[in-house]
Amino acid sequence: MMRRSIKMAVLSSILLFASCKNDNKSNEELMTDNLLLQEWTGPYEGTPAFDKMKVTDVKEAVEKGMELSLEEIEAIANNSEAPTFKNTIEAMESSGKVLDRVFAYYGIMSSNVSSPEFREIQAELAPKLSEFRSKISQNEKLFQRIKAVYDASQETPLEPQAQRVVELTYKQFEMNGANLDAEKKKRYAEINKELSSLYTKFANNVLHDEENYVTYLNEDQLDGLSDAFIKSAAKIASDKGKEGMYAITNTRSSMDPFLTYSTNRDLRKQVWTNYYSRGDNGDEYDNNKIIAEILKLRKERVGLLGYDNYAQWRLQDRMAKNPENAMALMEAVWPAATARVKEEVADMQVIANELGDNITIEPWDYRYYAEKVRKKKYDLDSDEVKQYLQLDKLREAMFFVAGELFNFEFIPIEEGKVPVFQEDVKVWEVKDRTSGKHIGLWYLDTFARQGKRSGAWATTYRSYTSFEGEKTVLASNNNNFVKPAPGEAVLISWDDATTFFHEFGHALHFFSSNVKYPTLNGGVRDYTEFQSQLLERWLSTDKVINQFLVHYETGEPIPASLVEKIKNASTFNQGFGTTEYLASALMDMKLHLADPSDIDIDKFERETLDELGMPKELPMRHRTPHFGHVFSGEGYATAYYGYMWADVLTSDASEAFKEAPGGFYDKDVADKLVKYLFAPRNAMDPADAYRKFRGRDAKIEALMRDRGFPVPQG
Repeated sequence: MMRRSIKMAVLSSILLFASCKNDNKSNEELMTDNLLLQEWTGPYEGTPAFDKMKVTDVKEAVEKGMELSLEEIEAIANNSEAPTFKNTIEAMESSGKVLDRVFAYYGIMSSNVSSPEFREIQAELAPKLSEFRSKISQNEKLFQRIKAVYDASQETPLEPQAQRVVELTYKQFEMNGANLDAEKKKRYAEINKELSSLYTKFANNVLHDEENYVTYLNEDQLDGLSDAFIKSAAKIASDKGKEGMYAITNTRSSMDPFLTYSTNRDLRKQVWTNYYSRGDNGDEYDNNKIIAEILKLRKERVGLLGYDNYAQWRLQDRMAKNPENAMALMEAVWPAATARVKEEVADMQVIANELGDNITIEPWDYRYYAEKVRKKKYDLDSDEVKQYLQLDKLREAMFFVAGELFNFEFIPIEEGKVPVFQEDVKVWEVKDRTSGKHIGLWYLDTFARQGKRSGAWATTYRSYTSFEGEKTVLASNNNNFVKPAPGEAVLISWDDATTFFHEFGHALHFFSSNVKYPTLNGGVRDYTEFQSQLLERWLSTDKVINQFLVHYETGEPIPASLVEKIKNASTFNQGFGTTEYLASALMDMKLHLADPSDIDIDKFERETLDELGMPKELPMRHRTPHFGHVFSGEGYATAYYGYMWADVLTSDASEAFKEAPGGFYDKDVADKLVKYLFAPRNAMDPADAYRKFRGRDAKIEALMRDRGFPVPQG
């Protein structure tokens, strides 16, 4: 999952701030005393001083950053000169630099090194940040200036990137209530303030359950688990003060392999239950009432703007345009996915019966018996494949792909030269291979740990722009692989390797940026996952397999026979993967189309899944009470379908490479890929950009072929 650039996160979130003053210190004293406010220094055009940041500086820095930003906005709004692109839109694009810097640190403390102390400050700041954003989005004088520039641009268009910024800025303000009357604006701002606190509480509740539901095993409960997993589990338990035991943490990276290999069914059920009950344990960290309140407030807010539901409002500027189009795509794939699940379950039940296990397949059995089916049907052992999937070699493979397609070179930075926030974080310089031009820095935060949110994501600390001189990129990838015992290699599953490539695709999107203005580094949610999903395809190319998939002990290349098995099994378990994802995406949309006035979240989830015909043998990928994409903020709300929308583009674009003379490394297709699909970011309408790349719109047939589903006829 991608996190947007800090500039876009600040400019496009729906937040606002009343007045905040630091009466005891002058601006100069604050800038001197508070590291988070200071300009970045050192090589590479300056980098964040992550090694020196302190939680105690956060509140003061955020409040001062907001105050300075508001002063800049007020100066723009009250400019006595007639509104122009330069004195209004460009001035806005240039504003907020201090707060941008603060939010680089704030984002790290929130996602990578969270602590109880930070979460208290975060909860206190959430409503203030909301008020601050609304103060900007509802500034009447500012909006009238924006509108004047927008109206003029409709008569006399500006150069393309300037025109795009004007239109995106105007639309953003319009969608966030700039045209409302004073009374409705007041209520709109109040709703945003309430929502900001609810989002923070939701996310912190999930993090609490991830940190506090750990399953500890004894030595006689390890049957089926690999040596590497056992050593890692022992290290985690030891770190948590449970010497001699083995810890299964409540994260996907720990849960998934345990459910795949553990022979102890009761323990599988316990680990499964812990994971899928996050935010749903009926205690003070339960999220069900919070979700119900979020849905009510979202519907009320868009009602002020004249929309029937949240989905209508949210999707108007996405590729799908409306919820009907998004639902049509999901409903076209759902029957084929659930039909495949029935086939997969039948295959698993046969295996269970043959083994004399005397069980009926339950959700905590799916991964375990699917692995046995994989071995039987394709003679493919996932654990055998893992021996050739060493994390360091996969990183080298990603660098190779980046060089072949994007002409990037990744050079490791000497430890200590660039500050990092945790000792495991490594940094590389990114250069153009031909010219040697410095592009930026890539930070990699690999391992799961206490205080780090689960999942995988990419973000930027500084994005490329050129309107005030070229700015180089500071980008990061963040994963939650289980840290190995000392001296052990990090071996990961094929799915985890795919995720590794996926998030790197976001980073390449950041590094490829060739836009003039910060706003254009943002993205259309059902399009921005496309670039990262597309990069996954290079993992299974012959050049990557033949060069980088080598046995972690012997260095021997992966056998051709095993590669053949992997490719033969490429559509294996697509019923599970597609159905668990689609169930979450459909739930997201249906929750926001429903009447939330008296909604019971648990009941709605159960009844909706029944109506969909959800197979009982598997859960949604993200159950509603821990669906952070949708309820810890608004980025993916009614937009989780976007992964599948993007996957239609991905499958179709992949076929463009397959059809090219040079395959996935075809120079001409790669050049078009960078020119039209990576470099423009949001400077070009995504549908237009895709047509320039492919010569036509994407077709769903490629997606169905990729997943081994029946291709619709006619």
